[in-house]
Amino acid sequence: MTARPMHRPRLVIAGTHSGVGKTTVALALMAALKSSGLVVQPFKAGPDFIDPGHHQMATGRPSRNLDGWMLGERANRAIFARASEDADVSIIEGMMGLFDGSSPIHEQGSTAELAKQLSAPVLLVIDGSAMARSAAAMASGFAKFDPTVRVAGILFNRVRSEGHFRLLRDAVEAETDLMVVGYLRPDDCFTIQDRHLGLRTAIEQGACDLYDRLARSATDTIDVERVATLARSAGAFPGEHLSVTKPAATPQEVRVGVAYDAAFCFYYHDNLEMLKASGAELVMFSPLRDANPPDVNLLYLGGGYPELYGEALAANVAMRSAIRAFSERGGAIYAECGGLMYLAQAIRDLAGRRHAMVGVLSAEAVMRKQGMTLGYRTLRLTQPCLLGPEGTVLRGHEFHYSQLEPTGELQYVCALSDAEGKPVGSDGVMRRNTLALYSHQHFASCPEVVGHLLEAARRARRDVASARSA
Repeated sequence: MTARPMHRPRLVIAGTHSGVGKTTVALALMAALKSSGLVVQPFKAGPDFIDPGHHQMATGRPSRNLDGWMLGERANRAIFARASEDADVSIIEGMMGLFDGSSPIHEQGSTAELAKQLSAPVLLVIDGSAMARSAAAMASGFAKFDPTVRVAGILFNRVRSEGHFRLLRDAVEAETDLMVVGYLRPDDCFTIQDRHLGLRTAIEQGACDLYDRLARSATDTIDVERVATLARSAGAFPGEHLSVTKPAATPQEVRVGVAYDAAFCFYYHDNLEMLKASGAELVMFSPLRDANPPDVNLLYLGGGYPELYGEALAANVAMRSAIRAFSERGGAIYAECGGLMYLAQAIRDLAGRRHAMVGVLSAEAVMRKQGMTLGYRTLRLTQPCLLGPEGTVLRGHEFHYSQLEPTGELQYVCALSDAEGKPVGSDGVMRRNTLALYSHQHFASCPEVVGHLLEAARRARRDVASARSA
């Protein structure tokens, strides 16, 4: 039977370059569309964790990451189809410039590639603050660069007056057939504080009226109905439901403790959903505030900003001791980036202060003012571990300013290569049933790892129970 096409209004918000204001524009449109009564499903192109948190605050729905390099077309389309099923409109915030990706000579990993995979029209954001007729040349160039990418509309950012906007609009409409939907004025109130890994996270910012202000500003200077019209102009979305999860091999439930607070909040939402779909009960806890982790079979320590909360994490001795004891008796722990730093003996922050951490790994995590590690990563298991047998391959991303300085022997069980396939070292420190990586993995790049991870937790639970009864 041929799957029926689905009507899924959708729109990609792309920029001419990084820093043009895509996130501000995307949040403003999401909030404005929501305030108009629509159910808005947000998405983020690329491996970013911070923007999706703000998307969720603006729409009330979890944002999903889509990525041409990490996931590929099949997984991207499946994630989109599932998440957008009950939404009135989907807004996909792009990354970098529209055509920027993992290579200067092909489209892989770019916003343009994703727009093609989703058959979605593009609303191009242009910084109009210091131009007039040149805006037409820029708009025309982007629209014609790749005719298979449908650049359907233009939105100007950082335009201070209605008169200036009219100059920009008239220039574009005289030279192109693109729909100009409006503009946003520059406003310091819209600025989300920046730091070394990007914007301040939504969980740190907490509940505020930023998103309401963005919605009001968008409504004042943007024709929101024209934006919705662009989204509805997307063709039918093919109706196949391509699963990126696998049913649980056994109905036996695994309790997974997920560290979630201001220090640890970098998770791909689909990773958590895939765990639940495969038989996991997720129990959130805070290494900052709680005295002990929950009674679980697996601890999942995600990324975040533990270096900013070093003093508070160190002061929670009970939590650190409990996690160390959990590891020592053979409990399963999976950690990424910030979680890896937390499992080290200490974090040394940018001021040189040393903060004691859990102490499972024989190393200290040292912050560097320079020497950022950034890029897509293919991870191949060189030994069996929690994620599966030797030879298992996943794709993810690495972004950190810290490095591990060993104080003893470290056992690495993964080999890393970059987006072009060049080896870039090792990852995955294994100790007992603890696996800690610097790279963030998207489980949809290799769905089998979810089953391996949960089975490792079940096996560890049985081993711990046997040891106690012996």
